[in-house]
Amino acid sequence: MVPKVLMLGWGFPPKITGGLDTAVAELFEVFRARDDVEIELVLPAEYAPDDRAGVHGVPTGKGDIVTRIGRLAGAFADRAADADVVHTHDWFGYNPGSRAQLEHDVEWVTTFHSLSSDRNVDPPDREVETEQRVANRSDHVVAVSEFTRGKIQREYGVDATVIHNGFSSVEPTGRDLKAEYGIDGTMLFFVGRHTDQKGISHLLYAVSKLGREDVTLVLGGTGHLTAQLERFAELLGIDDRVVFAGYVPQDELGDYYASADLFVSSSLSEPFGITIVEALSAGTRVVACESGAAELLPEDCVIEVEPDSESIAAGIERGLAMDAPLEYEVRTWEQVGEEHVAFYDRVLAEAAAGTGPPRTGTGAGTEADPEAEAGSETEGHETEGPEGDG
Repeated sequence: MVPKVLMLGWGFPPKITGGLDTAVAELFEVFRARDDVEIELVLPAEYAPDDRAGVHGVPTGKGDIVTRIGRLAGAFADRAADADVVHTHDWFGYNPGSRAQLEHDVEWVTTFHSLSSDRNVDPPDREVETEQRVANRSDHVVAVSEFTRGKIQREYGVDATVIHNGFSSVEPTGRDLKAEYGIDGTMLFFVGRHTDQKGISHLLYAVSKLGREDVTLVLGGTGHLTAQLERFAELLGIDDRVVFAGYVPQDELGDYYASADLFVSSSLSEPFGITIVEALSAGTRVVACESGAAELLPEDCVIEVEPDSESIAAGIERGLAMDAPLEYEVRTWEQVGEEHVAFYDRVLAEAAAGTGPPRTGTGAGTEADPEAEAGSETEGHETEGPEGDG
């Protein structure tokens, strides 16, 4: 039997809010090319591509994210009537997934790309409660890394199957960002939302501790901390060596990565780290705090550091001293698709044999609670979305 999968997403390239959107789109494309799985994807209509087979845009109207997800949930549950598996992602899949599980004979799979504690220094209680409900009520939980699996176990007491993300790549065009920004020496690059969890203040402090006038840090992205970070750079006396580049379009990222001597990911928590593998695809070595991507990469490709300025500065110095070519095995999205199809086949076989995990919550007859949804205060580049980076 070919499994019929109904997936829920939020954004879709080029209208993306974070790494989750990229991962869902990659998986959708792989599934559409296979003959051993059928895939349909439900998205808010305002972010869905036009006239794309297999993608169903649902108008969500105005209001906060919780309200819009509530409008999405009904259409998702209706379409689940023809599915064997419903596959949602992160906290925002709770209402749609639980309604589909309640109304139809389907297996509910949730993938956690990140947790509220990854995205927030002080996670909102309602968001944490919703993640607990998702973890408890889903029939199966998937994590994008061992790093995330461990956090799910510690914070919510639920085990997860690990299916690592694939390695996304970028294509440089030959544009020289060093020349455009007038950088004569070394260029460090960071890109991401300017939030506390990205650890950018540690990175700025690390640059000040390098004691090198020839190093310029280019900060891509925007966020509610941008103005504060600009003032911090001035206070540290390095504002002449920090470029706030603002939002960097996806099609320009390749040239930013390729122009840099090092890419630095200072995130306090990086469940996977798509920017890490994007930088490597452009031939640029990475300095990063603990991440899921590093689980699949050699140590000389990703120099792991602690989320503090002293460690980041030492990692930068080490990275700049290395000149060996980057050699690593690329994890393709085709591999990710293969592992997902095998996973679907297994859980459906277990369900048919009655050997799968017992259902709790909505699966046991409790009505879904649409008010249990929670909002996530994330800062998207192009659109506001409910998830953080993948």
